[in-house]
Amino acid sequence: MQTPQSLLFSPQHLWIKSTADGLWEAGITDYAQNLLGDIVFVEAPTAGTRLTAEQPCGLVESVKTGSDLHALINGEVVEVNQSVVDSPEQINDNPYKAWIFKFKADKDTDTEKLLSAEAYEVLIKS
Repeated sequence: MQTPQSLLFSPQHLWIKSTADGLWEAGITDYAQNLLGDIVFVEAPTAGTRLTAEQPCGLVESVKTGSDLHALINGEVVEVNQSVVDSPEQINDNPYKAWIFKFKADKDTDTEKLLSAEAYEVLIKS
């Protein structure tokens, strides 16, 4: 799967995408879901949860292991994708469409610390 150029990435293998309503969608990368294998459980942060950059805010479990979700930037969760929580295998099927939660960033400029698609590809190939 190609790494979408429109997304921003973290070294912890999460992505975010801006939405038309000024919010951000967050999910895990194709690389991460490949490492995890069949995803069987998602614990998303609840609406109203404060996010602190690089701190755990949820969990993704597969038949192999569990992995923390780390907040990419500071903000507040405004919505959880209940469809993905109920059917976590959607992440394996299409990780860049299966967002886990939406959040409002404290400062959109905090995204400048994240990786572009090109930089993320360099990271996963090293």
